[in-house]
Parts: sequence; C-alpha cells; structure tokens
Amino acid sequence: MASNTTGTSSSGLNPNAAAPVWRQFSFFDVVPVKDPHDLESSPYIFKVAAEISTMVSSSAGMLVADIHGSVHLLNREFESITSWVAHVGGRVTHMVERKGTLVTLGEEDTVKSPLLKIWDLENRDKKTGAPNLLRSTKIQLSNRPHPVTTVALSATLSHLSIGLGDGTVILYRHLDQSLAGSTSLTALPKSRVVHESPTEPITGLGFREPTEESPNTYLFIVTTNRVLCYQASGRGSGGVPTVVDEIGSGLGCATMDWRAHDMVVARDEALYICSTDGRGACLAYEGHKSSVHTHLSYLVIVSPPFFPTAAAASATVRNFVARSANPGETDITKVNVFDLDNKLVAYSGAFKQGVREVVSQWGKIYVLSTDGNLLSLEEKSTADKLDMLYRKSLYPVALNLAKTQNMDDASVADIHKQYGDHLYAKGNYDEAMQQYLKTIGFVQPSYVIRKFLDSQRIHNLVTYLQELHTLGVANSDHTTLLLNTYTKLKDVNRLDSFIKTESRRDSGDADELPFDLDTAIRVCRQAGYFEHASYLAKKYERHEDYLRIQIEDAGNVKDALAYLRKLGPEAAESNLARTGGPLTEPEEDQEASGAKQPQAPGPSYLSYLALNRAAAIAAPTVISAAETATPPSPSIKTIRADTISAPRRGESFYEPAGRAPTPPPRTGSAGTNAAPASAIIQVPAPGPPVKRLSPRIYFPHFADHMEQFVVFLETVARRRWGQSVDDKPAGSIGIFGRKDQDDWEISPQQHQRQLTFLDEQHEALVDKQDQVAVWNTLLELYLTLPLAPSSASGPNRTNGAAKKSELQQGSVFSERVMRDKALRVLGSDSSQIPFDTTHALILCSTHAFTDGLVLLWEKMGMFEDVLRFWIDKHNDGSSPDASDYVVQHLMQYGPEHPELYPLVLRFLTSTPELLRKHEADVKEMVDYVDEEGIIPALGIIQVLSRNGVASVGLVKEWLVKRIKESREEIHNDEQLTRSYQLETTSRRKLVEELSDPEQPKVFHNTRCAVCHAQLDLPTVHFMCGHSYHQRCLADHDAECPTCAQEHSVIREIRRNNERLADQHDVFLAEVKENGFEAIASAYSRGLLNVNAPRPEEQQQPGF
Repeated sequence: MASNTTGTSSSGLNPNAAAPVWRQFSFFDVVPVKDPHDLESSPYIFKVAAEISTMVSSSAGMLVADIHGSVHLLNREFESITSWVAHVGGRVTHMVERKGTLVTLGEEDTVKSPLLKIWDLENRDKKTGAPNLLRSTKIQLSNRPHPVTTVALSATLSHLSIGLGDGTVILYRHLDQSLAGSTSLTALPKSRVVHESPTEPITGLGFREPTEESPNTYLFIVTTNRVLCYQASGRGSGGVPTVVDEIGSGLGCATMDWRAHDMVVARDEALYICSTDGRGACLAYEGHKSSVHTHLSYLVIVSPPFFPTAAAASATVRNFVARSANPGETDITKVNVFDLDNKLVAYSGAFKQGVREVVSQWGKIYVLSTDGNLLSLEEKSTADKLDMLYRKSLYPVALNLAKTQNMDDASVADIHKQYGDHLYAKGNYDEAMQQYLKTIGFVQPSYVIRKFLDSQRIHNLVTYLQELHTLGVANSDHTTLLLNTYTKLKDVNRLDSFIKTESRRDSGDADELPFDLDTAIRVCRQAGYFEHASYLAKKYERHEDYLRIQIEDAGNVKDALAYLRKLGPEAAESNLARTGGPLTEPEEDQEASGAKQPQAPGPSYLSYLALNRAAAIAAPTVISAAETATPPSPSIKTIRADTISAPRRGESFYEPAGRAPTPPPRTGSAGTNAAPASAIIQVPAPGPPVKRLSPRIYFPHFADHMEQFVVFLETVARRRWGQSVDDKPAGSIGIFGRKDQDDWEISPQQHQRQLTFLDEQHEALVDKQDQVAVWNTLLELYLTLPLAPSSASGPNRTNGAAKKSELQQGSVFSERVMRDKALRVLGSDSSQIPFDTTHALILCSTHAFTDGLVLLWEKMGMFEDVLRFWIDKHNDGSSPDASDYVVQHLMQYGPEHPELYPLVLRFLTSTPELLRKHEADVKEMVDYVDEEGIIPALGIIQVLSRNGVASVGLVKEWLVKRIKESREEIHNDEQLTRSYQLETTSRRKLVEELSDPEQPKVFHNTRCAVCHAQLDLPTVHFMCGHSYHQRCLADHDAECPTCAQEHSVIREIRRNNERLADQHDVFLAEVKENGFEAIASAYSRGLLNVNAPRPEEQQQPGF
C-alpha cells in the first residue's frame, strides 16, 4: 500500500498505523517500441529476452549484453551500431559507463574468477570495429572466488568500486590516471579492500560526487542489513566505513538519487534516504520490491511478479483485473515511477510476464518484459501535467511540480493566479489574496483589484496595494486607491506608516519612494489629511505643494511665510511666483501710534519680492521715512538683490551696502520702529551677480492690490536697473525709506556696467524685456489710479481699511501725483526708462491723458497728429480752447515743419467763427509762408478760396503787394529776355562769318596778346581775334593761348556731364528730390543729349 508519510526515525514505521495513499497520476504514456524493419514486433535484438544478461545506459547509446559474452551498442532505433565479444566463452554480468569508458564484469570458461575489463567506446579497433580494450584483470582476493554483486564508477573515472557476494568491497583509486599513464592491460591501481562482512553480501554501491559544499568523494556501501559510508578521497580518507543506517536492502534495491548525493534504499515497508551524516527522510511505501532505478528526478520501483486479485490494495492492480478477461492466468509485475520531490506517483502500471530490465535512456524509461517486448514510458509535457492537476484542483502540487521542473517565473505566477481564482470562487478571500500577491509583476494589478473593490473585502485590497508599493510596481492610480482606502477606513496609523516609509524593500536607494509622491500629496489634500500632505511635501522639498497646502488648504499663512524664509533665493522666488497671491493680504492692520496719520498695512509677501535674494531671510523689519510723511505702501521686510550694486545676500532691503541691517522689532507686528541711523558696519565687497528672475511672473498676484503693485514695480525698477521718475528723495514715494537711502540708488551707468556680467546675450534681451514690461505696467497704473474705494480695496478688507486706503490715496496715490509720474515716464529718455511707445499711446488715449498723448506725439515727431488732435477736439466741441492750442503748437513746430501751415490755414478758415477769432493769426501766417516761400501765392489763394469763409478783404493788402512784386518780376524778366536775344543774334552772326570761307577776315591788332609789344613779322592771327608773335607761341600750339583755358574748363564740364549721364541712380535721386528743376538742369547740362557731337570734335577755327 502506498503512503506519503515521511519520517526520520531509524526504527521503521509503525505496522499498525494506516498509511495514507500517495497521490497517483498518469504523467507517463506507455508506447510500445517497434523494430524499424518489422513494425509488428519489438526490436530484433530483444527477440530472445532470456539471453539478455544486463542493460545499461551510456553517453554513446544503449548497451545490451547477453549471456554469450557479447556487448551491443544500440542507437535510437535499437539497431546495433557495433557488437563485440567482451568475454569469450562466458557472459557479462555487470556494466557501467562514464565519459565514453565502459567497465564490464563477466565470467569466462577458462577463468574461475570474475574478469574486469575496461573499454574505450570512443576509439575502436580498425580491423574488428570493436572498442579498444584498455585493461583486463581478474578479481581475486583469495583462492576461493566469489561472484560480483554490484559495481560503481565515479563520474570522473577516478574511483572504481566492486562489491562481492562474500561482503567484500574492493576500491580502485586514481583509475583515470592509471588509464592515461600506461598501456599495459593489467596496469591497474592497487586495489584496496575497504569493507568486509562475511555474513552480509554487498547489495549496492554508489559514489557521492564532490560538491562545493563537500569537496570529498564518499562511497555508500549497502548490505542486506546495513548502510555504510566510506570516505574515498580528501583529508581523513581511508578510514573505516561508518554505519549510516542499520537497515539494509536486497540486491538491486539500492541506488543513488538523481543528484548523486544520497543513497535510496528500498525495503518492503518504506523507502529510506541515506546521506553521509545518517538516514534522512523515510517515505512510507509498502509492498515487495525487486529493484529500484533512477530516471532524471524520478525513482522507478519494480515489484516482483505476483498474481493479481480484485481485492489487492493497489488501485493499479485492481484496474488491471477489471480490464483483463482472465487476470489470474499469468503473473504481473508492477512498475511505479515516483516523484520524490513532490511526493507523488507519476506512473503506475502492470506488465504481464514480468519485467526483465529497466533502463533510463534518451529522456525515456525503457521497460523490457520477460517475453521480449520493449515498452517506452514517455513523460507528458509540463502543460499537460499542469492541466491534469488543474482539473483535480491540486494547485499546491502544481506549484511544487513547477518548481522542480524549473519553470520560469511567469509560468509559476500563472499557477498562483489560477490557484487564487480557485480560492476566490470558494469564498476563501484571505488565502486567495496570498496567492495573488505572488503574481505581482506578471498579472495586471487591475485584474486583482477589480475582485476586491467590494467594501467587505477592502482589507484584502489594502494588503495587495501595499505589496504593490513595497515591490515598487505601483503607479499613481494604485497610490490614489490605497490612500483612499486608508481614508475610508479612517486608519490613521497605517496611513502614517505608509506615508513615512523611507524606501522600497528591494531598493538600495534610500531616497526612492515606494509610491508616487505627487499622487500621495494630491490624495491626502483631497481627503483632508493636510498634515500628511504637508509632511511629504516638506520632507521631499516639494516647496510649491507645501506652500499651497499651508495657504490654500490649512490657511496657515504664517507657517508658509516662515517656510519661505528658510528656502534659498531661487526656490523662494520661484515658489512665490506660483503661490504668492494669497500672501498679498496683510497679516494685520497696524493702528496709528500717537499720530492720526494712517500707517501702511501689515507686512505681506511683498517683502520677499524686493531685490535682496537672501539665503536666510531676516525677520520682518519696517523702516519709516525720516522727516517725511509716511507713505501708504505695504511694509517691505526684505528685498531681492538682482544687481551688483544692490545689497548682498543676507542684507536688508532698506540697508545700503556697508550698513548694518535693521534689527527686527520686539513685537510680532510691523510698526513704525526705525533702525538707528548710526548703526554702520563694514560690509565685504559684493559677490558675483546671481541669476535673476523675471518680475513679470509676480504680476498676477497684484490684481486686487494696485497700490502694492505700484510699490513693487517702482522698487524693482529702482533697485534692479537704477531707474526712477521720482524727483524727490528715495523712500518718500511708494515705499518706506530714510534720507540716507540715496546711498543705495544706482545710476544707469552702473547698471550698464552690471550687464557686462551676463554670460549670454539672451539674458540681456530678457532683462530689457522685463524693463519694458515693468514700465508699461507702471504707466498703466499711473493712469489708472486712484481707483474707486470699492475696487481699490481688496475683497477681504474691512470698511476701516477701505477708508484708510482712501486717505492714503489723497496723498501718494492721488490723480495729480500719478499723472505727474506718468508724464515723467513719457518724457524720459528711452535709454533711461524704456517703455513701449505704441502701448503708451493706447493707454493715454484710453484714459484721455491729453498731456501724455501730445508729449508722445512730439517725441515721435508726429506733429501733424498733435494739430489734428486739437482740431478734432475743436470739431467735437469738447475743448473751447482747442484752436488756441492749434496756433500755439504751430508756432512751436512750424519753423522746422513748414508743411503744417496749409493744414492750419485750412482749419482757421473753415468756419467764420474761427476766422474772426484768429484773423490776425491768419494774416501773420500768410505773410510768413509767403516770405519763407513755403506756399506759392497761387497756393495760398487756393487754400483761402476753397470755401466762402475768407473774403478778399482779408488778404487785400497782401494781394496788392504781391501783384506789384509780380509786375516788377515780369518787367525784369522781359528785359533779361531781350538782352539774351540780342546776345544770341550777335553770336549767331559771328558763327556765320567764321563758317564762311569766302568771307575775308580783317585783323586790326597791332600788339601781341602775350608780350603786348608791337607786332612784327612773323605774326600769328587766330580767328577769335587774338594776335601773337610767332616767337611768343609754343611749338605746335594750334590753339589760342588766351582762349585755351576757357575752352578747357568748358570741355571738362561737358565730360563730367557725360559721365553723370550714365549714373542713372544719381539722376533719379535728384529728380525725386527736386522734381522738374532737376530735369531742366539736366537738359541745360546736356545730360539728355549725349549723342550730340562734342565741341572738340567740330572743326576748330583756323588762322
């Protein structure tokens, strides 16, 4: 009867106790092996099974020995590869093979003692084809021979052991060295008798191979009554074998396990596992056993033949009886294949006529029956075996099987998944969750989570989600779900434990969290666990999240401010840009002490937005302006220094470089405490500039705090770029200050030198854009303030604060002061105070700021727009004095821009009322444009006569004067014309005379034109009328010396004109500039008739 009971007792099993039945499966299929040439029968070599003496497996193939002394090496088709006679005239009793070396033990007729032969299967004799014989010797220790019962060969060929029927064990050491070092057939190492027991025949031998844990080789010796262990190598070897167990076994019922680690001893009552230290596990399996064999990790047990009955305890036998017609006619042999690791029977079958041999070869179990049939037990695939176990719901067995089969992790996880599904279907949720936990990393978490979303199973869900985070495979959704379950269960302790987990279980990085930090913070905030959310944000330096929690959720503004003071400059500024909106609300309103003048509201986060980026921001400090009225701007604690001349890090905003910072007030509220003016210390030189943030990122936070916005922008412009429009001492407008605050004012030249520290031009460009944005916004605020009390005050201010704000507006933020600042901005040099002119024009137009519009138009040279603006004002009747402004601006712009006069003349003569009001101005304009030649007289007449407003009497005197002057000009032009006509006539007559060769020329000159002496022969006369002594003329001088200079000048002018004729761009430029005058001048210079013959090409006058 089979049993799965295990034990370690050496006294055996209790015969009266009922042993549970081993789980039995059909993991092997029985396949008959057929001869490849005769598919109806078994392989030919097994036809006569009675002649088979032994069969063993080998690396070269299956070895079969017969009673005639022959050995056959078979291939997979069980065809003989080679055969040879190993023992002549005898038989082979035992065979064992390792690494291609075969050891045979047999009997021969001529020798009384058993013969030991060693063969080389890899090298064969060229003549016979048989393997080479390496050694051959007799096994004889005394005169009386004893049969060999068993043999064992170590895997390394270093040890060979032979057991005899008289209880003697022979050991050959260093066999491998002997085989390699000598060619003599009898050269074997000296044998050693390691055990003798005359009354206990040797039934089994086996070598335990050396391992890393135990580098020694041990020999197990099994007798009919005992199991012994002998140390064959290593330190301490060669002693007396030690008794491992007092229970032995029959012949063939002892074998080494598949790891070659322990000896398995099979007895009728149980299976015993013996190690070098003693007997180990005892597996109860009752029944007679004739032999045991190993196949991979399985143990094959063969029972002796018996007659089956329907009352047999074995289910295999009962099934055989049920299937057979005449089961009692023949005996059967039962073969069981045990899986010792998983404690199950992998196969159990009955074979008729008995079993002769069992061999493990090529991954299969071959069973040779006594009638010559060869059967193969082929193991099913792992998938088939698992399916079989799944159908029987044997998931633990499936898991053990997967482990022994070395399946991959994904396959094992799939078994756990199916096991969990099975337990879940049975309602065993706790155990199901334990299985699902082992699938993490292979099964989608959503598959498991959906099963446990019910509120009754939420504790199991928490367990699964916690393990996901512990293993580091959770995502943000898992974190959200886990935290929601904590909050739903109100389990603060587990929430604390989860939140304060330092790192993953398997991670070496102490900073790596087992959950998504952003998700954890978000869920804790949504669930109202602000303390946990702020803990995470603060610990892991999520500054923005921490500030939002304290400000938006917990409403703890003081803690937020204290946290900001501890941050570095960059972190403080960037987080203020994101979360600074609520901090613009004052902490408390300060009441006036002594004086009735209202004080500024309590310190707000504006203190952080000044320009001193202190690493350790000091406590709130308020400094009032000395000997000046206290302005109504917020108290500023510290100011950020983005420029070199600004205070260094750690200095107060109000303290210039070289001065001691003002100590904080003794009370928590910001009052009017002022620092002693004499507190001065030596301050080291400022360090290099730090990277500056853009002030534009803070603009949205001042939406409801316009007064503070003005203070902030003015402070930034003054401290960062040295730009200010205040004509008063620093600190008297916009911020609290002192007289000595002028010390830290910087000039534009100093700021320009600071820009040289910028590493990249991009930073300079961004800095310029920031300046423009600041001044654009300031200009808009100057034109917007003062606001109505309802809009100027924040939504949370009390009525008292609103009234106080109104009082403040009456001084610093009054319309007069704001518009005056706007004018100073608009009138400043663009290099000193940059702003967008187009933006400024839109603002001035939107807010009806006339002075600003006029000033901008004047700066942009848009003088006509100024005049048209006032003209439009007059036309729509919004300004009664608009016409006076038109005349005034014309007098201002007219001398440099005469094109404005026609526009003004048309305007002043557009209506009778305007003409009556500005009649004298019109007369003066007419006289001026006429004198300066700005407008032709006809143009003036056309302008004045376009409508019926202006009469002739308006310009009667000017017309009379102009007519007289025109008549004089006409008279003068007529006289000039007549003189030009007379000169032309005389010139033409002269040309005709000179051109007529028959017309004689009479010379009346009596003196030389050069020396002025009396002419004498030889004399030279030129047609131009000049006469010379021949001696006074140069050689080859064919031109009159007197006229030659005048003619050369004319020729040079003509050549220049011809060159200019090819320079069309110059000509076109003159035409665009002077119009028709340029064309007339070109005609007069001959530029448009360059093809006319040159004067020098014409015939010169002769003599």
